[in-house]
Amino acid sequence: MTTIADSIQKVRERISAACESAGRNAADVALLAVSKTCGPEAIREAHAAGQRAFGENYVQEGVEKIAALRDLPLEWHCIGPIQSNKTRLVAGHFDWVHTIDRLKIAERLSAQRPEGMAPLQVCIQVNVDGGATKSGVAPGEALELARAVAALPRLRLRGVMSIPEPVSDFAEARAVHGRVRSVFEQLRGAGLPLDTLSTGMSADLEAAIAAGSTMVRVGTAIFGARG
Repeated sequence: MTTIADSIQKVRERISAACESAGRNAADVALLAVSKTCGPEAIREAHAAGQRAFGENYVQEGVEKIAALRDLPLEWHCIGPIQSNKTRLVAGHFDWVHTIDRLKIAERLSAQRPEGMAPLQVCIQVNVDGGATKSGVAPGEALELARAVAALPRLRLRGVMSIPEPVSDFAEARAVHGRVRSVFEQLRGAGLPLDTLSTGMSADLEAAIAAGSTMVRVGTAIFGARG
């Protein structure tokens, strides 16, 4: 039976191989373990294997795990949509938020981030597919939102995140992730000091790394299929 530690090792080997193919340093790509629906013991097992950063899609579930695992030095990323009535929970518990696509949510997170905590690290979520039902700001509106978010206190704008629709062809997947990279570079070119391009998941992390991703969000390849 494959253990979580074995799975993490295999994912790290995939990251290293993808970086080698792309002529990049593997140390420049962070692994975010997506632990939604996993219990605290699975996260403890991943931590024992050297994993420190975990992503949660559901705010309440994430907050409960953060409380249960306070004895471990973990970094918690909110990678799901945030409703206005959940911003106080997110601001008070998480280290990162990847899903800023409305200024109103960013303003609430800024106002509700406790003074005693480090600034909340945030990414702008961009919808590069153009799907009307998907979260994320349109690429053409990303700069305006990013500038407004960067000006807020108690937040630190780190980069861009996207969840493109899956495609089976490597070249096509790389091109889609490349559109995310283009938005990232546009914001950097406008003077925003960004360092994080959060794109790529279990099935397409190689294509994302080839396109320049600096953080891949991997759940299934570490914890197995979800129920």
